This record gives sequence, C-alpha cells and structure tokens, in this order.
Amino acid sequence: MNVQVLKSLPARRFLLLLLLFQLVGYAQVNFTQSNLPIVIINTDNNAEIPDDPKIQASMKIIYHADGTTNYLTDQNTTAYLNYSGRIKIEVRGSTSQDLPKKQYGWTTYESDNSTKKKVSILGMPKQNDWILNGLAFDPSLIRDYLSYNLSRAIGYYTVRTQFCEVVLNGSYNGLYILQEKLKDDENRINIEAIDDSAANGVALTGGYITKADKTTGGDPVAWSMQSYVGNTDFIHELPKPEDVTSAQDAYIHQQFTNLAGTSHNNNSNFGTGYPSIIDIPTFVDFMIMSELAGNVDSYQVSTYFHKDIGGKLRAGPIWDFNLTFGNDLFSYGYNRGYYNVWQFANGDNEGPKFWRDLFDTPDFRCYFSRRWNELTQAGQPLNYDKIVAAINTTTATIADAAAREQARWGTVPNFNGEVDNIKNWLLQRSTWITNNAGSYTACQNPVLPSLVITDISYHPSESSQFPESDDQEFFAIKNTGTTVVNLTGVYLRELGTSYQFPVNSTIAAGETYFIAGNATVFQQKYGFVPFGEFQRTLSNSTQNIVLADGMGNIIDTVQYDDETPWPDADGNGMYLHLTATNLDNSLAASWEAVSEASLGAATFKDIAGVVLYPNPVSNILNVTARETINGFEMYNIYGKLLQSGKPETDRLQIQFSGYAAGIYFVKIETVSGSITKKVVKQ
Repeated sequence: MNVQVLKSLPARRFLLLLLLFQLVGYAQVNFTQSNLPIVIINTDNNAEIPDDPKIQASMKIIYHADGTTNYLTDQNTTAYLNYSGRIKIEVRGSTSQDLPKKQYGWTTYESDNSTKKKVSILGMPKQNDWILNGLAFDPSLIRDYLSYNLSRAIGYYTVRTQFCEVVLNGSYNGLYILQEKLKDDENRINIEAIDDSAANGVALTGGYITKADKTTGGDPVAWSMQSYVGNTDFIHELPKPEDVTSAQDAYIHQQFTNLAGTSHNNNSNFGTGYPSIIDIPTFVDFMIMSELAGNVDSYQVSTYFHKDIGGKLRAGPIWDFNLTFGNDLFSYGYNRGYYNVWQFANGDNEGPKFWRDLFDTPDFRCYFSRRWNELTQAGQPLNYDKIVAAINTTTATIADAAAREQARWGTVPNFNGEVDNIKNWLLQRSTWITNNAGSYTACQNPVLPSLVITDISYHPSESSQFPESDDQEFFAIKNTGTTVVNLTGVYLRELGTSYQFPVNSTIAAGETYFIAGNATVFQQKYGFVPFGEFQRTLSNSTQNIVLADGMGNIIDTVQYDDETPWPDADGNGMYLHLTATNLDNSLAASWEAVSEASLGAATFKDIAGVVLYPNPVSNILNVTARETINGFEMYNIYGKLLQSGKPETDRLQIQFSGYAAGIYFVKIETVSGSITKKVVKQ
C-alpha cells in the first residue's frame, strides 16, 4: 500500500520530533580526509536547496585514482579533481524528505549555466543527470549498494554506484552513494526513445520506460491496475507524461493488460500467451532480486519496466532497495520485512495481479526455481557465502565514514549490529526461498532447436549506391538439424537489436534465413528478399547477439568484436562468416571475413529456379520452378499466415484478389530447400 497515504499523523509528528532531537543532539564533524571520493557542493549565495526547481551551484569531486587517501585540501589541485564545474541541484525523494539529511538530484552544466553537459564521473559513462543517494531509513548504509551490485552480478544493467562523502556549503553532510539516474542510452537502459510522432505499426512498439509507483513531482497517473489488495498506479517515464500521445499510452497500456489476461489464464503458449508479450528472464530475475531482498516496495512502487522498438516488455532495472533485508519504515509503524513470505503475496504492497498470477503458472514458477537454484550455487552471485563476502568488503570500505555519519546524523547507532542482522536475515531468507520455490525438474533440460548464427554484417561498407552502412546490416541463422523447426517464440534476447520470428514461421533442415536491417536495401544489394527485418542496428564495435526460445532459453549466442583476434570485417566491404557449423561460434577462430560481393542470389538456394510473377500482383500470382514445389506459405507483413498448401507440382497459382494492397511474403519449398520472396499487392 502507499506509504504516503497510510502513515498516521501522530506517528509522523513523533518521527519529526525524534529527528529534530537528533538534529540538535549531533554536531558537525571535523572532516579533513577520506578513503572515499569527496564531493564538495557550494550553492550560489549559499542558498538552501529546494525540492523544486533546481538551483545553481558549483561542484568538485576529489578522487585519487590510485586509491590513496583523498584530502579536502586537494580541492584546488587539478590532478585530483574528477569533476570541477557547474551544476543545478534539487532535493529529491518522497518519504525521505521528512529526514533532516536530504537526498539530491543534480545536472551537470556548461559554464554558461544553461547548456547541459554530459560528463563521465568516477568512471561511469557520460551523462548529465545524477543522484546523491542519502541512504534514507537504512541504518546499515549498504542495502541499496549491495542490491544494485548483486543485480549487476547476475547480468543486468543496474545503476552504477560509488560511495562518497559530501561537504555542502562548507559543512560535512555525511555518507552518500553517488549514482546514475535511470536513463535511456546505450550504456544504461539500452532502448531507443520512441519517435514523437509514432502512431502505428512498428514505430509504435517502442521504446518505453514505465513504472509502477506513487505520484511525486506532479506526474499524473497514466492508468491503474487491480491488485489482489487494492490498486497499483502506473506512470510514464519515457515518453515523459507531458509528451506521450494517446496512441502511445494506449499501446503500452495494452501490453500490461495483455500480460494480466494471459498470466491470469495460465496461457504460456509461445504464440498467444504471456511468453509472447514479456521477456521471461527479466521478469524471473526481477522477482528473484525482489524476493531475495524481501523488498517491501517491490511490485507496487519504484518498479520499472521497459520495452524497445520491436521487442518484448521487460522488467527492471531494480530501484530503491533501502527497505530490504528485514528493514522497513519502523518509525511509521511498519514491519513488513519478514523472511518467510512472498512479497508479491504479502497482503500489502503486492503490485498488480500479474506478478502473483505469473508465479502461480507452472511454467513460470519452474523457471523461477531453476534460476534461483543456478544463482545460489557455490561461487555464484547469490550464494549466501558470496553475498556475505561482498557485505564484508563493503562495510570495511565505509567503516570510517559510517562513524562520521553517526556523529553527524545519529542514524547509525550500531553499525556492526545492523550488518549482522542483515546476514542473519539473509540466511533465513535464502533457506526459506529454496524450500518454497518448488521443483524445476520439468524445465531443467529444455529441448532447443538446432539453430546456429552463421553470418554477421555489423559494419558494411558505404558507396554511392548504398550510402548508409546501417541499412545494409544483416545476420543469418541456419537450421543445422534434420527436421523442420517451428520458429514461434524465437527472438533476440539482448537489448540493442530487436527481432521476433513470426508466429508459425518455419525453417527447413539445412535452410538459412537472413535477417536484415533494411529489407529493401538488402534485396537491392544482394538480389533476394531476406526472411525478416530487425529493429535498430548492430554495433560497429562489439555486441552480444543472443537467440532464445519463448521462455528465454539460449539457443545460440555470439559476441563479435571489431578487434583482434576477430577477423577484420569493420567497414571494409567484408562480413563475418562461420567457417563450419560444427565449430564453436563463440570463438573468433571459428569465423572468417568474407567479401560482401560473394553474397548473392546464386548462393541462396536459387538452384530450384523459383520464379514468381507478376510482381506487383493484382489477382493471381504465378509460381514456377525447375523442381517440384512441395509446399508454400503466404504471410502478411506482420507475420500472420494467410495461406499454405502442398501442391506437389512445378506450377502454382496463389489467389491475391481478396487481400488489401500492401507487402506480403511467399515462401516456396522444394527438394533443394526453400526461399521466401516479397510480393507487392496492387
């Protein structure tokens, strides 16, 4: 439930009186040096920092890159300044604003105070929006830091973090975490912002960032979804609430509605069920992180989702994990951090129904259990001993700063005791989840198709005829098995490039499908129609291409690179080709650089001599071949199967008279394989 609504006035007054007593009872700290970076903020005219709007200030960050002690006197030594420049800063947070120690959001600016400036701070990728996390309501000081680092350890982008100590307008202000703000860029949430005018088709499918949250800062509720206890509000993050159109709002809302319906009906079909809507691994891992930490806010508030153009709805990144590992807003009378309950069914902040409904579906729960078992094995990121080691390292790093934090604010009366409480709670929690997650036998060894990534053109050459490199990109997969593979549910799992195979599309044994960045340009350059068209682009340097089934099981994965030992296919008229499908394609030695000129219609099963005419077509499409046509399939541009048959003849007529004008794809299969061609209906 919404803490802002539920906290009682007497409890609030008691808390404020207690905090006032602490503020009076604890004095300034004589702060001169730290093993952590030192952040110095001076607001113009020593102005008090408001909640809104941001005010102008100067900031310096003292950081000895060699790990030696940082001194306050280093603030005028350029070599020791990680950042020195202008910012605009405001108080951030909701409930945390009740505390005397504030949290801050700030933006880096050029010296003109009006032009935002993207900078790299403490080794983090360039951006202009940053946060100073004040560790609100966390007497251990480590819960956010620990959670974010664990999330990164299991393979997800989560805000990068760096403990630091802050001096504000000449006074020591305590221990903070300097961290990124959640943003859409290739180094953070790697999605492409939706086009402002996107109103239909593929353009409308992304990218979005949406959150379940309470409203702060005046952001309106976009929609609400029913929970098993109350309702959950959703808020647009990307596009911004003031920019989102009715079509965009309706589209992303419908994704959540479809998820709610399919999960409630236990529909795990790859073509029509929840696996067709969501990226299963991100939802599983979001739940694992939320449940491991016992986050009392997860699912209901500070719960983010994102969706790239052409991609599936994804859960995360995790955010705001201070009320975790047994912690809660005890000052407000709350105590919900039990080790022996599922937070998505705790009778309070449960979030929308789809979380509990997903867990109650046998397939999803099996994958939750399997992944939990995987991540908690010895040496794995969520193994209890591994987490304890991370806790010990972290607490040793901030021990001196924790003492100063207590002296300044009085909020860490028993640092070691709080850390021990986390360890004890975590042991009970991990044991309870293991005993209650259920069996993963049914999904332990999924049967995966024999699909191999065989070709990658990530940085094609440019010419007067083909001036745009991105439009010429492609990758190819081959069915190396002996049977036809139904590609329903198969998709690219990693962010950066999006593609999902059409429902009920198939690939014959030995057949190769090319997926292009621009299907029209690909056909013009290589003389045949690619099977499909992916969204966004391939990286010109390095990228992990992950082919997965509907539940996210990895079928094949290749992380190419433009540097040695990988063959040189970087803008020089070459593309990467797997020399043999029985080789390990994760190894650079298994690949060669092949001339783009070598790829043409003659290399793509043209031996059958398949001809389709007339094209464009009005009523009847004629198909002829030098071999017997064993089968045909006709799809619309969205991948919906419209016609199919097994004519067993070398001549075929396909009726187009009943279809609307537009683009269609016709797949013809002969003994030599199959070929898919684009047909334009007039």
